[in-house]
Amino acid sequence: MMKKSVISSVIIILLLIIGTNKSYSEGRWGVVGGVDFSTLKFNQKLFNVDYSVGYTLGAVGDLNLGPNGFGVDLSLLYTQRGATLHLGERPIWELDGYGKERSYLHYIEVPVHLRYMYIKMNGFENTLAPFVFAGPSFSILAANSRINALEYARVAVSLQFGIGVQLKNHYQIAGMYDLGITYAEKTKALLDVAARNRCWKVTFTYYFNYR
Repeated sequence: MMKKSVISSVIIILLLIIGTNKSYSEGRWGVVGGVDFSTLKFNQKLFNVDYSVGYTLGAVGDLNLGPNGFGVDLSLLYTQRGATLHLGERPIWELDGYGKERSYLHYIEVPVHLRYMYIKMNGFENTLAPFVFAGPSFSILAANSRINALEYARVAVSLQFGIGVQLKNHYQIAGMYDLGITYAEKTKALLDVAARNRCWKVTFTYYFNYR
C-alpha cells in the first residue's frame, strides 16, 4: 500500500507541475543505454559482497517545463544489476553447499527525474549545456538468478541523483547514484537480514527531436 501511495503521489505532483506550466511545456523522445556498477548493501555485515557490472536499455521522454531550464524526464528501462555474495563464508550457508554466488536482478525500471539544465549561455547551450537531476525510481522484478537461500522483493524503490551534459541538443551523457530505500532481497535462514540496491551508473541518451 505504501508503494502504491508513493507512486500515486509522484504522478499527481507531475500532473500539477505540467498543468501549471502548460504554456511552456515541450516534449521529446529518445533512447537510452548505459553501464552500471552495482552492489547489495546488507543491514548486517555477515559476509563479503563484491560489485557487479550490469547494463540498462530503454526509452526516455523529456518534458521542458518552462524558459528557466526546469524539466521532467520519465523512462521505461530494462536493467540488470546485482552483486556477488560470499555466502560460503558462513557455516549456515556453507553446509547447504553455497559458496560465491552471483545474485543478478533483472528489473523493468521506471525512473522519474526532476531536472535543471543551465541554458542561459548566450546560445552556447545549443552546443553544450550542463544539468543536474534527482527523483525516485520504481523497479519491478522481472527475473533473478534464483538463489534458493534468498527471498526477492517484487518491487524495489530507490532515489536517484546525478549530473550530466547535453551536446548539440541531441545527445546526453550523465552519471548518477542509485540509493535503494526499500529492500531488494532477504536471506531465508535469517529473516532480519536484508539488502538494498546500491548502484553507480553512466548513461548515454539520444533524442530524436529537440527544441
